[in-house]
Amino acid sequence: MDIHFDRKNGHLDDLIDDLMRQTEVHHPAMIREMIISSLKAGRESDYLADLKLMRTTMKEMRYTNKVFGPHRMRKKVTIFGSARTEPDEPIYRKCVEFSRLLVESGYMVITGGGGGIMQAGNEGAGPENSFAVNIRLPFEQETNPVMSASENVITYKYFFNRKVAFLKEAEAVALFPGGFGTLDEAMETLTLIQTGKNPPIPLVLIDDENGGYWEKWLEFIKDPLLKRGLISGEDFSLFSITRSASEAVQIIDEFYRVYHSMRFVGNTLVIRLNKELNDEQLAILESEFPEIKEPGSRLQISGPLPQEKDQPDLLPLPRLTFEFNRRSYGLLKAFIRQINSF
Repeated sequence: MDIHFDRKNGHLDDLIDDLMRQTEVHHPAMIREMIISSLKAGRESDYLADLKLMRTTMKEMRYTNKVFGPHRMRKKVTIFGSARTEPDEPIYRKCVEFSRLLVESGYMVITGGGGGIMQAGNEGAGPENSFAVNIRLPFEQETNPVMSASENVITYKYFFNRKVAFLKEAEAVALFPGGFGTLDEAMETLTLIQTGKNPPIPLVLIDDENGGYWEKWLEFIKDPLLKRGLISGEDFSLFSITRSASEAVQIIDEFYRVYHSMRFVGNTLVIRLNKELNDEQLAILESEFPEIKEPGSRLQISGPLPQEKDQPDLLPLPRLTFEFNRRSYGLLKAFIRQINSF
């Protein structure tokens, strides 16, 4: 028999409904689609390796939500950097200071759970304010001693699930000097923000005292990439470079001073705010950022849209809405910085 997402499955639909009633699931319409997807996969694929990948992905993402769920109301910062950094190196101590300052400002810290910069991030925040998002490797990466006894540890089989967790749960990303993995994480975060696949968040590149890593990286970004037109000037709004741990925390704090979060409702971009803007501030935004709106669209102060009822904790926040062109994400970061200046 064919299996359908709409209710054309006869007795099978009744069985699924009964199963969900007995297990008392939340959002049964969503769970029904997940069950139907699993059944369709089981009918369409007889290749066991593909089914194992789907199964493990689902299990890992479920456990991710279980670990992070109780801490949903606290903002978190993901820290990337080299596993090879030694505790006596200045950049290690700078990461310890940075994560300590983050906790003092109310944030929690997410690291990859290994040694080096990852351990420094957990050390500065303490295990009670940390998560370790580890990966199973052939040369097994042990969870660092700061987090080894914590309940906030997840060990993934698949890198792609781990990468989802790093960004899905983070309100900011901080990158310290590192190897291929750190550069991969930097470029992937930039790509996801540049293309709108991840909401705008602060991306802070924290360099050593002589500017010998990220400032050198910036030279590469400016020369072959920008000069050849492979990126645009507005893409430099996507990240910040600093040598100071305290300045890095300030950059993150400032990003959420007035701006809270955003989502799309159809073609409408809904920007949630920590305080309502006045008419004069709205006029400044209109005049300085005309190119980020679709032709004919105007900035409007709004309450929550009906489609936002699925996030009840955010309903009290004032909104700014407009039709975004879905291209100028670097300019959108500059737009948010202007909002935060009010």
